[in-house]
Amino acid sequence: MADQPAIRVLIAKVGLDGHDRGVKIVARCLRDAGMDVIYTGLHKTPEDVVRAAVDEDVDVLGISLLSGAHMTIFPRVIALLEEAGASDIMLVGGGVMPDEDATALRAMGVAELLLQDTPPDAIVAAIRRLVAERGPR
Repeated sequence: MADQPAIRVLIAKVGLDGHDRGVKIVARCLRDAGMDVIYTGLHKTPEDVVRAAVDEDVDVLGISLLSGAHMTIFPRVIALLEEAGASDIMLVGGGVMPDEDATALRAMGVAELLLQDTPPDAIVAAIRRLVAERGPR
């Protein structure tokens, strides 16, 4: 079996949410699991992160939100990915949000929501599963 290329993940904090401890832990656990991880830092716009995801040719775009702006930010990111012809980049959300919003976001096209209590091993497993299910790009 030939070596598979490393899964490429871009992780972003969008908007005014300045809490980045959790997203840094997620980035580290994905990196420790052998994935290529790009962290864009705080206070990015949806346009910033979609441009970076396309430029970096990532498999997964993970957005961490604790600000309550998820019902505005995720639809914008989905639209920008479509406009960029990059709908094959899987969008994953993390942070804090009500269950009913999580259901609505999944229906919009967010591939997975890994909320604040998700153990690191489950996050790694979810990213690997999503990429395996999607197959080669």
